[in-house]
Amino acid sequence: MADLLEVKRISMLFGGLAAVNDVSFTAGKGEILGLIGPNGAGKTTVFNIVNGFYKPTKGEVLFKERRISGLKPHQVCRLGIARTFQVVKPLQRMSVFDNVLSSAFLRAKGRAEAEGIATDAIAFTGLADDRDVISKGLPLGKRKKLEISRALATQPEFLLLDESFAGLNPHELDESIEIIRNIKARGITVMIIEHHMRVVMSISDRIVVLNYGEKIAEGTPGEIAKDPLVVEAYLGEERSA
Repeated sequence: MADLLEVKRISMLFGGLAAVNDVSFTAGKGEILGLIGPNGAGKTTVFNIVNGFYKPTKGEVLFKERRISGLKPHQVCRLGIARTFQVVKPLQRMSVFDNVLSSAFLRAKGRAEAEGIATDAIAFTGLADDRDVISKGLPLGKRKKLEISRALATQPEFLLLDESFAGLNPHELDESIEIIRNIKARGITVMIIEHHMRVVMSISDRIVVLNYGEKIAEGTPGEIAKDPLVVEAYLGEERSA
Protein backbone atom coordinates (compact mmCIF):
# COMPACT_ATOMS: atom_id res chain seq x y z
CA MET A 1 0.00 0.00 0.00
CA ALA A 2 1.58 3.24 -1.15
CA ASP A 3 1.79 6.10 1.34
CA LEU A 4 -0.48 8.97 0.38
CA LEU A 5 0.26 11.10 3.44
CA GLU A 6 3.47 11.27 5.46
CA VAL A 7 3.66 13.14 8.75
CA LYS A 8 7.32 13.57 9.68
CA ARG A 9 8.33 14.46 13.23
CA ILE A 10 5.84 17.29 13.66
CA SER A 11 5.74 19.42 16.80
CA MET A 12 3.36 22.26 17.61
CA LEU A 13 4.19 24.69 20.39
CA PHE A 14 1.78 27.23 21.84
CA GLY A 15 3.94 29.47 23.98
CA GLY A 16 5.99 27.02 25.98
CA LEU A 17 3.41 24.22 25.76
CA ALA A 18 3.87 21.38 23.27
CA ALA A 19 0.42 20.36 22.04
CA VAL A 20 2.11 17.87 19.67
CA ASN A 21 5.65 16.62 20.17
CA ASP A 22 7.71 14.79 17.54
CA VAL A 23 4.84 12.81 15.98
CA SER A 24 5.34 10.75 12.84
CA PHE A 25 3.05 8.39 10.92
CA THR A 26 1.89 7.57 7.41
CA ALA A 27 -1.49 6.94 5.79
CA GLY A 28 -1.63 4.54 2.89
CA LYS A 29 -3.77 5.04 -0.19
CA GLY A 30 -7.25 3.60 0.32
CA GLU A 31 -6.99 2.83 4.03
CA ILE A 32 -8.88 4.04 7.09
CA LEU A 33 -6.49 5.35 9.74
CA GLY A 34 -7.87 5.93 13.23
CA LEU A 35 -6.39 8.64 15.45
CA ILE A 36 -7.30 8.15 19.09
CA GLY A 37 -6.30 9.29 22.54
CA PRO A 38 -7.71 10.97 25.65
CA ASN A 39 -9.07 14.51 25.55
CA GLY A 40 -6.23 16.97 25.05
CA ALA A 41 -3.94 14.38 23.50
CA GLY A 42 -3.29 16.53 20.41
CA LYS A 43 -5.54 14.82 17.86
CA THR A 44 -7.30 17.90 16.50
CA THR A 45 -4.01 19.80 16.50
CA VAL A 46 -2.62 17.10 14.17
CA PHE A 47 -5.66 17.56 11.90
CA ASN A 48 -5.16 21.32 11.92
CA ILE A 49 -1.53 20.84 10.87
CA VAL A 50 -2.42 18.41 8.08
CA ASN A 51 -5.09 20.62 6.54
CA GLY A 52 -3.19 23.89 6.88
CA PHE A 53 -4.81 25.67 9.82
CA TYR A 54 -1.50 25.46 11.67
CA LYS A 55 2.04 25.48 10.38
CA PRO A 56 4.02 23.07 12.56
CA THR A 57 6.73 24.51 14.78
CA LYS A 58 8.93 21.62 13.65
CA GLY A 59 8.63 18.83 11.11
CA GLU A 60 6.71 18.59 7.86
CA VAL A 61 3.70 16.99 6.19
CA LEU A 62 3.93 15.42 2.73
CA PHE A 63 0.95 14.62 0.51
CA LYS A 64 1.73 12.52 -2.55
CA GLU A 65 5.41 13.29 -1.80
CA ARG A 66 4.79 17.05 -1.94
CA ARG A 67 5.40 19.17 1.12
CA ILE A 68 2.11 20.79 2.17
CA SER A 69 2.97 22.07 5.66
CA GLY A 70 2.86 25.84 5.41
CA LEU A 71 0.14 25.94 2.75
CA LYS A 72 -3.22 27.58 3.47
CA PRO A 73 -6.33 25.40 4.06
CA HIS A 74 -7.88 26.27 0.69
CA GLN A 75 -4.63 25.30 -1.05
CA VAL A 76 -4.50 21.98 0.80
CA CYS A 77 -8.15 21.34 -0.08
CA ARG A 78 -7.50 22.03 -3.75
CA LEU A 79 -4.68 19.44 -3.66
CA GLY A 80 -7.17 16.82 -2.52
CA ILE A 81 -7.50 16.90 1.28
CA ALA A 82 -10.91 17.69 2.77
CA ARG A 83 -12.04 17.68 6.40
CA THR A 84 -15.05 17.81 8.65
CA PHE A 85 -15.22 19.55 12.02
CA GLN A 86 -16.15 18.33 15.47
CA VAL A 87 -18.54 21.27 15.89
CA VAL A 88 -20.76 21.17 12.81
CA LYS A 89 -21.38 24.61 11.32
CA PRO A 90 -23.36 24.48 8.07
CA LEU A 91 -24.44 27.61 6.23
CA GLN A 92 -27.59 27.79 8.32
CA ARG A 93 -29.82 29.91 6.07
CA MET A 94 -29.12 27.78 3.03
CA SER A 95 -30.70 24.50 2.02
CA VAL A 96 -28.91 21.18 2.30
CA PHE A 97 -28.37 21.14 -1.46
CA ASP A 98 -27.02 24.69 -1.63
CA ASN A 99 -24.61 23.97 1.24
CA VAL A 100 -23.15 21.08 -0.72
CA LEU A 101 -23.32 22.95 -4.02
CA SER A 102 -21.08 25.69 -2.63
CA SER A 103 -18.38 23.07 -1.95
CA ALA A 104 -18.79 21.48 -5.37
CA PHE A 105 -17.67 24.67 -7.11
CA LEU A 106 -14.11 23.96 -5.91
CA ARG A 107 -13.68 21.58 -8.86
CA ALA A 108 -16.69 22.12 -11.10
CA LYS A 109 -16.22 24.11 -14.29
CA GLY A 110 -19.80 25.32 -14.33
CA ARG A 111 -23.11 25.19 -12.46
CA ALA A 112 -24.40 22.08 -14.20
CA GLU A 113 -21.31 20.11 -13.22
CA ALA A 114 -21.46 21.47 -9.66
CA GLU A 115 -25.12 20.45 -9.36
CA GLY A 116 -24.24 16.96 -10.51
CA ILE A 117 -21.47 16.66 -7.92
CA ALA A 118 -23.75 17.98 -5.16
CA THR A 119 -26.58 15.65 -6.14
CA ASP A 120 -24.24 12.65 -6.00
CA ALA A 121 -22.85 13.70 -2.60
CA ILE A 122 -26.22 14.04 -0.87
CA ALA A 123 -27.48 10.80 -2.40
CA PHE A 124 -24.35 9.05 -1.17
CA THR A 125 -24.94 10.17 2.43
CA GLY A 126 -28.69 9.59 2.40
CA LEU A 127 -29.76 13.24 2.37
CA ALA A 128 -31.52 13.32 -1.02
CA ASP A 129 -34.95 13.62 0.59
CA ASP A 130 -33.72 16.62 2.62
CA ARG A 131 -32.16 18.54 -0.27
CA ASP A 132 -34.51 21.53 0.09
CA VAL A 133 -34.52 21.61 3.90
CA ILE A 134 -32.88 24.68 5.44
CA SER A 135 -29.83 23.33 7.26
CA LYS A 136 -30.55 25.21 10.48
CA GLY A 137 -33.53 22.92 11.09
CA LEU A 138 -31.69 19.63 10.66
CA PRO A 139 -31.24 17.27 13.64
CA LEU A 140 -27.67 16.48 14.70
CA GLY A 141 -27.42 13.19 12.83
CA LYS A 142 -28.33 14.81 9.52
CA ARG A 143 -26.06 17.81 10.19
CA LYS A 144 -23.19 15.33 10.58
CA LYS A 145 -24.13 13.76 7.24
CA LEU A 146 -24.29 17.22 5.68
CA GLU A 147 -20.78 17.95 6.93
CA ILE A 148 -19.52 14.78 5.25
CA SER A 149 -21.46 15.63 2.08
CA ARG A 150 -19.85 19.07 1.89
CA ALA A 151 -16.41 17.53 2.24
CA LEU A 152 -17.10 14.88 -0.39
CA ALA A 153 -18.31 17.54 -2.83
CA THR A 154 -14.74 18.85 -3.03
CA GLN A 155 -13.88 15.43 -4.54
CA PRO A 156 -11.02 14.64 -2.16
CA GLU A 157 -8.48 11.86 -2.29
CA PHE A 158 -7.96 12.15 1.46
CA LEU A 159 -10.70 12.85 4.02
CA LEU A 160 -10.17 13.97 7.62
CA LEU A 161 -13.17 13.19 9.86
CA ASP A 162 -13.16 14.89 13.26
CA GLU A 163 -15.56 13.05 15.60
CA SER A 164 -18.22 12.49 12.97
CA PHE A 165 -19.98 9.99 15.27
CA ALA A 166 -20.20 12.14 18.41
CA GLY A 167 -23.73 12.50 19.76
CA LEU A 168 -25.33 9.97 17.41
CA ASN A 169 -27.82 7.32 18.48
CA PRO A 170 -27.12 3.61 17.73
CA HIS A 171 -29.06 3.63 14.44
CA GLU A 172 -27.27 6.78 13.26
CA LEU A 173 -23.94 5.24 14.28
CA ASP A 174 -24.60 2.20 12.11
CA GLU A 175 -25.58 4.43 9.17
CA SER A 176 -22.43 6.52 9.56
CA ILE A 177 -20.19 3.46 9.79
CA GLU A 178 -21.66 2.25 6.49
CA ILE A 179 -21.04 5.67 4.91
CA ILE A 180 -17.37 5.60 5.96
CA ARG A 181 -16.93 2.11 4.58
CA ASN A 182 -18.52 3.21 1.29
CA ILE A 183 -16.17 6.21 1.18
CA LYS A 184 -13.24 3.80 1.43
CA ALA A 185 -14.80 1.66 -1.30
CA ARG A 186 -14.64 4.72 -3.56
CA GLY A 187 -10.86 4.72 -3.10
CA ILE A 188 -10.75 7.70 -0.73
CA THR A 189 -8.30 7.50 2.14
CA VAL A 190 -9.83 8.36 5.51
CA MET A 191 -8.24 9.53 8.74
CA ILE A 192 -10.67 9.68 11.61
CA ILE A 193 -10.64 11.07 15.15
CA GLU A 194 -13.13 9.16 17.23
CA HIS A 195 -13.91 8.46 20.90
CA HIS A 196 -16.38 5.64 20.19
CA MET A 197 -14.03 2.70 20.59
CA ARG A 198 -16.48 0.23 19.01
CA VAL A 199 -16.60 2.41 15.93
CA VAL A 200 -12.91 3.09 15.52
CA MET A 201 -11.93 -0.52 16.20
CA SER A 202 -14.48 -1.84 13.71
CA ILE A 203 -13.66 0.40 10.74
CA SER A 204 -9.93 1.23 11.02
CA ASP A 205 -7.22 -0.62 9.14
CA ARG A 206 -4.61 0.91 11.43
CA ILE A 207 -4.72 3.12 14.51
CA VAL A 208 -2.33 5.80 15.82
CA VAL A 209 -2.60 6.58 19.54
CA LEU A 210 -1.61 9.93 21.04
CA ASN A 211 -1.22 10.83 24.70
CA TYR A 212 -0.04 14.21 26.00
CA GLY A 213 0.90 15.19 22.45
CA GLU A 214 3.13 12.19 21.78
CA LYS A 215 2.56 9.02 19.78
CA ILE A 216 2.52 6.08 22.18
CA ALA A 217 1.38 3.31 19.83
CA GLU A 218 0.57 2.43 16.24
CA GLY A 219 -0.80 -0.77 14.75
CA THR A 220 -3.85 -2.78 13.80
CA PRO A 221 -6.95 -2.57 16.01
CA GLY A 222 -6.07 -5.95 17.50
CA GLU A 223 -2.55 -4.84 18.35
CA ILE A 224 -3.74 -1.54 19.81
CA ALA A 225 -6.34 -3.20 22.01
CA LYS A 226 -3.61 -5.33 23.63
CA ASP A 227 -1.01 -2.57 24.05
CA PRO A 228 -0.47 -1.90 27.79
CA LEU A 229 0.29 1.79 27.22
CA VAL A 230 -2.94 2.24 25.30
CA VAL A 231 -4.98 0.37 27.89
CA GLU A 232 -3.57 2.64 30.58
CA ALA A 233 -3.87 5.91 28.66
CA TYR A 234 -7.10 5.44 26.76
CA LEU A 235 -8.87 2.11 26.91
CA GLY A 236 -8.59 2.06 30.68
CA GLU A 237 -10.26 5.46 30.82
CA GLU A 238 -13.03 4.20 28.53
CA ARG A 239 -13.62 1.07 30.57
CA SER A 240 -13.71 2.93 33.85
CA ALA A 241 -16.33 5.25 32.37
